Amino acid sequence: MNITYDFAFYLLVGTVLTGIVWLFDVIALAPRRKINNPHEYSGESIHGTTGSKEPIVVEYSKSFFPVLLIVFLLRGFVVEPFRIPSGSMIPTLYIGDFILVNKFAYGIKMPVFNKILFEVEKPKRGDVAVFKYPRDPSVDYIKRVVGLPGDHIAYYNKMLYVNGKKIDRKHIGEYNGPGEENIAMEYVEDLQGIEHNILIILGRSGLDAEYIVPEGHYFMMGDNRDNSNDSRYWGVVPEKYLVGKAFIIWMHWNSGVGFNRIGQSIK
Repeated sequence: MNITYDFAFYLLVGTVLTGIVWLFDVIALAPRRKINNPHEYSGESIHGTTGSKEPIVVEYSKSFFPVLLIVFLLRGFVVEPFRIPSGSMIPTLYIGDFILVNKFAYGIKMPVFNKILFEVEKPKRGDVAVFKYPRDPSVDYIKRVVGLPGDHIAYYNKMLYVNGKKIDRKHIGEYNGPGEENIAMEYVEDLQGIEHNILIILGRSGLDAEYIVPEGHYFMMGDNRDNSNDSRYWGVVPEKYLVGKAFIIWMHWNSGVGFNRIGQSIK
């Protein structure tokens, strides 16, 4: 089994080590200090006694262990924050958006090892999901779920087809928002009941692709269709690589705070 040595791994190591130090102090060191300094532990203060003070390693471990444990549990099982570094999901997500991802939406997983402990629900078409990049699981990607297991997905002449049906889209006009320097047209795409905005860049040829999605896998695409490294290029995403469902923008920072972005739900 290959283990990704990322932040979650180091957080686990820190939690375990500080917990072991704290436990060792409770079992072995603290009783010895009590025996060596009975007056101090009985409430009688004697100035000048030595050897009663907790070692600095124990002191720091007792301080950090509860914090690390809470962060590890929240990050591993509940929510995890991410920052959007690229424009592949424009106009849904901008560079500099800080988002929260629901970690239990697609099942409760063992942190670090990514082994599913309990299934909750399956990804739905149209979900904005974070996942491990199949070619390098140490890297997190965020895209939209377009194809479910068993689907026939085709993308030709910048049009999306799901199971032989062309996906409708309505032209809005030229995109004038941040993050995309090329001239792009904005559309509202109706992904079988899930409406969301996409960009099509003028003058850039699209990559045609056709897939039958295997069981236990998902076909992902960016909303910025001509500026997204997604399943058209490297294939489908195994279910075990799913991290969670993005649901809210809690902060935006890109050369300044974007107050209008804060609190927006992700659809």
